Amino acid sequence: MAIYRGNGGAGDATGGVTINEVTELTQQAATSATSAATSATNASTSATSAASSASAASTSATNAANSASAAATSATNAASSASTASTQATNAANSATASASSATNSANSATASASSASDAASSAIDAQTAQTAAETAETNAATSASAAASSASSASSSASTATTQATNAASSASAAATSASNAATSASAASTSATNAANSATAAAASATLAATYTPDQTGHAGEFLTTDGSVTSWATVDALPNQTGNSGKYLTTDGTDASWAVVNVNPALDDLSDVTITSPTTGEGIVYNGSGWVNGTVGGNTTTKGLYEMANTISANYTIGTNNNAMSAGPITINSGISVTIPSGSRWAIV
Repeated sequence: MAIYRGNGGAGDATGGVTINEVTELTQQAATSATSAATSATNASTSATSAASSASAASTSATNAANSASAAATSATNAASSASTASTQATNAANSATASASSATNSANSATASASSASDAASSAIDAQTAQTAAETAETNAATSASAAASSASSASSSASTATTQATNAASSASAAATSASNAATSASAASTSATNAANSATAAAASATLAATYTPDQTGHAGEFLTTDGSVTSWATVDALPNQTGNSGKYLTTDGTDASWAVVNVNPALDDLSDVTITSPTTGEGIVYNGSGWVNGTVGGNTTTKGLYEMANTISANYTIGTNNNAMSAGPITINSGISVTIPSGSRWAIV
């Protein structure tokens, strides 16, 4: 079937097209429109995804900012990273908004849609970069939080040590206060003792002065002498000598309590001596030593009224015969071991 031009004036087409060509052109336009719509839809989806990524990046940035705030030592760096991530997320959101606007316009223009899609892809890349930066910031914040926790633990240990040292210092201060109190008590006691000693010294000096100048009343104390017990001066009685009348030639003696006169023996007997014992002496006896004391016995001479002489038959002590004297013994005679009899020259000892 052919299409003819009408009765129009000049300028109308002189040629024509077939229905098939019109249909094909129509279908091609529809296809292009559908493709443009599809591209616009895809661009809108990409923009939506980019907006979601931007929102997630913004949330991560907020969390990173909170973590950075908790980290005392890295707060400034974490805040800077969070601020950068937030700025990038805002840029991504703005790009997504621009992409959505471009997608609306792409319904009328495929070329604009393609451009918007390209912009959306770039924005998506920016959003991904922002998310990566946010994750890095979150990692840094976690590291900073860990460092802050370690610092807090160290601070807690230091605080515990400081508390222990403070307790020890308080104990030492208490002990020092007790010692100071004891020292003060001792000083007070020493001061009291010093005061008492000074008072005693003053009293002693006063007593000494009084003793040096004080003389008790002498009335009724004739014959007594002045004495002191170290603090009081008084009169004391002198033991008087026994009466001398009628005691001429006697000497004064004492029994440890009283003094008395005793008679002097002007003609003492031998047995008045402590080592002399005389028993019924007879004429011709003398004093001989019997080994423990002096006793009366026969000495010297060559006579006896007994008719015989008796002698010991054992010589138990060393003996020396007088020079130019002779001696005689009735035998037998035993001389004990270690005992000797000495006979001087010119003397003899006969044993019969």
